[in-house]
Amino acid sequence: MYYENEKGTFNFIAGMLLGAVVGASVALLAAPTSGKRTRRKLVRAVSSAGDQIEDWGDDVGDVISRRRGRRRRRIRS
Repeated sequence: MYYENEKGTFNFIAGMLLGAVVGASVALLAAPTSGKRTRRKLVRAVSSAGDQIEDWGDDVGDVISRRRGRRRRRIRS
């Protein structure tokens, strides 16, 4: 019974990934700009998203460091 649940989860995730690939393919084929320009836009968007994720990770790391420092000071006092 537990195996069936895992199989259902796997099928759902596989379906989501397949849908994303098909959707992206259709979007690229139906794009109003040339393939070269579309690829450039896509590269810029992915690069920008990567930079934003990196900034977010740095912010989260800073918050964790500050909270860890506060807790250490509370423990010492």
